[in-house]
Order: sequence, then structure tokens, then C-alpha cells
Amino acid sequence: MKNLRSKLIGTGAVLTGLILLVAADHLEAPAVSGTTADITDIYAFEGANPDNTVFVVSVQSSLAPAGNNVSFDEDVMIEINIDNDGDLVEDRVIQAVPRGDNMYFFGPGTPTSTGLNSTVLDPDARTSVEISGMNDEFTMTDSSGISYFAGLRDDPFFFDFNQFNQVIQGPTVAPNGFNNPGTNDFANQNVLSVIIEVPNSLLGGTFDHPAGTGVPVFNVWAEAKRKQ
Repeated sequence: MKNLRSKLIGTGAVLTGLILLVAADHLEAPAVSGTTADITDIYAFEGANPDNTVFVVSVQSSLAPAGNNVSFDEDVMIEINIDNDGDLVEDRVIQAVPRGDNMYFFGPGTPTSTGLNSTVLDPDARTSVEISGMNDEFTMTDSSGISYFAGLRDDPFFFDFNQFNQVIQGPTVAPNGFNNPGTNDFANQNVLSVIIEVPNSLLGGTFDHPAGTGVPVFNVWAEAKRKQ
């Protein structure tokens, strides 16, 4: 795996860290939609330990509840990118690569290349966790304090998609706008998620929020990259 190179398939939105942040993308471009490289959500939030940050990246949206036999694609690497200085170029990466019944994690580390192509970080510096099914909860914490999870879980995204389609057609179709409460059209659907909780000391530095709030932040985005 040392020479594995990947190409950008899909990306989540850029986020500034250290508070709860969410980006969802359940409708992808035609080349990505419905594929094993389709990113549905990225979350970054403060851990139960305020000195840690939790990252969640989910792929493969709208998996039926009966689909407990679905699996991560071994040709797709999930990469979390962290920008420490505000130039929107990754300074640290965390990589997740599935092999058989396990997910292998690399980093956080300095990437050897940036942008659309990636090389797996030092393959000897890796940690693995058994991939969980819906009724399993396999986790692992390494000696540096990083905790890991990978597996099938209920889709946390809530969206009244059918009503949204009515609303965008205008007030003659949906005169009352959105329903309150709405209908969660993603209920009883699953996603495959990787979750990593990392001590902030391992993530590199921060920069002042560009809005001048004085809050230290870093940028985060996720990519699913297919082996070439």
C-alpha cells in the first residue's frame, strides 16, 4: 500500500473546526452518485474531552436497513484534510483504508503530496479496528490517545426531501412552505462511517478566524479517493 495513489472522487464541504460543524451532500454529481466513493456527511466537533476533536465521515448514502452485508470499497481511501494556516492546502491528513474485515488508519501526518492525488502515509505507522456491523460497536484507542471506529450506522441526516422538491417549484405548488414538523425521508436508511477522535495537540496549529472574531480555527474537508 505504500505506493497507493488515489484520485479525488467526491468531497465534503470545508469547515472551520473546534465547534460543532456539519456538512451534508446526499445528492452528488452523476459520476459519483450511488458509488462507493459517494460522501454523504462530514462532522467535526469537540470531544467529551475538550482537548480532543472528533471527525466523522460517512459514505454510501441510503443503504437499506437490511443491507448489513454492505462493505467499504477496498479501492477507495477516505481522507480527512486539515489546513492549519488558512491557505486551503492540507497540512495534515488522516487516512482510512479498508482491508477485509478491518479499517486501517494512517496519521495524522504531513502529506507527501497535496491536491487531488495522495499517497498513503507510512504503512508501518498504522492502526486498525475491526469494521462494525449495525449491531456491533468495535472501537480501538492507541497509545497516542487517538480513538477509532468504522462501520454501518443509521444515517443521522434529517431532511424533508419530498417537501423540498415541492417548495422549489414555488408557492402555487407548496403555498405553506415546509411542514412543521417535517418528514425525515432519510429515516431507516444507513451509511458507512469512519469516526476518529484525535487530541488537538496532534492536529497542528490554528489560525485566527478570518472574520476577526479572535477564535482559533483550522479548516477541515474530506475526500474519497479511488486507487489508480
